[in-house]
Amino acid sequence: MIAIAKAVSYGVNDLRYITGESNKKKHPEKIFRMHDNLLPSKMDAYGIWSAMQLHLGQYRKLKNSVITIRISPSRENTKHFNEDDWLKLWQDFVTEFDKPRMTDKNGKGVSVQTNIANSIHTVWLHHDAEGGVYHLHADVCRRDINGKTNDDSMIHERAQKAAERVVISRGWVTAAEIHNINKRQVSSDCYSVLKAMSKWSWEDYKIGITQKGYKVNELRDENDILRGYSIMKGHTKYKASDIGVGRNLTAGKLGRTWSRLHPEIEYSIRETPQSAKVQSATANHSPEQPEKVAEYTQRKPGFYAYELTHNGTDHRFYIPEKVLDLFNDEFDYRSVANWQELTHMAVAIFVGLIGGDEVAVTGGGGGTQSDLNWRDKNEDDFNWARRCARMAGRKLGIQSKNGLKR
Repeated sequence: MIAIAKAVSYGVNDLRYITGESNKKKHPEKIFRMHDNLLPSKMDAYGIWSAMQLHLGQYRKLKNSVITIRISPSRENTKHFNEDDWLKLWQDFVTEFDKPRMTDKNGKGVSVQTNIANSIHTVWLHHDAEGGVYHLHADVCRRDINGKTNDDSMIHERAQKAAERVVISRGWVTAAEIHNINKRQVSSDCYSVLKAMSKWSWEDYKIGITQKGYKVNELRDENDILRGYSIMKGHTKYKASDIGVGRNLTAGKLGRTWSRLHPEIEYSIRETPQSAKVQSATANHSPEQPEKVAEYTQRKPGFYAYELTHNGTDHRFYIPEKVLDLFNDEFDYRSVANWQELTHMAVAIFVGLIGGDEVAVTGGGGGTQSDLNWRDKNEDDFNWARRCARMAGRKLGIQSKNGLKR
């Protein structure tokens, strides 16, 4: 069942739409009045709007004075419904809608409890959608009968959660659908743990997940390097690749996801003694190419801050997300010992802080090996970043955590 809710300023027009009085409704004969709450019977759209305005006029003016709600259950679950069944569905939805106090991922309250049940509202059944699927429309006054404002913070999320609880209580879901609903809760708990962490640590993350009542199963290779994990809730298993968004809760991307949840820290890696090779390998560098460097010094949507020190000077660049993901994959901190120094050099090459000839690898015949002339004007960020990573690996060598160099 799908539920949509939002607070609107065009209340009278929405009332005309849901009652079938609007010219936009081609089949008003397929629209039926189901319920009027705290209203005289059989009022038209303008009469309902006037009653709401009379009540609202006693209090401070609201910009968005009406909450509009749409509930669309599946045809399979409602094909035998009569009028009483539809009214009971609306009442069950309102009970669940009014019940919760909405919170964010950290448990902080972001929306107070509503009181739709004791607010002026009207409910209509529509049968004019393509495919002939029945659905309910309702318009609700933003102030309840006592003058308290029905909060519209996270109102769409509130409607979705109410619909989920109604569906589950009625047994309208399959085991797979329940799994998907629970998966959203698991994802939310994982984000909550990451948000509460002041620094990134796999062990702290695992402890936080365990404290929320889950069991964490690790997948490690022969060198005891974490390659993946799953989360157990009772007998139900949730793979890290199946939760979150875009695989951002997998083992390889957890560190980046943590950084995105901490914008006050951003994605910034400072120079450490380990990364001194970035300077020493380019100590006699040619003049910088400011026209290239400048491309990555301004914040843009989808770009993340990256800081490094080059020849004693601190730099902050803004790197495309897909490029940082590529560097993370190429120099996986779980298996590469010198991942930080490699990433520093790859970023420095990518933005033009270091030229290709400066990191060329000397060959056995006294020549140099470099595929890194400055990028072609038509080369996209991803392909250019791949070449930068390859050259950083050639220049510095990739040192695995088991002591082998490749």
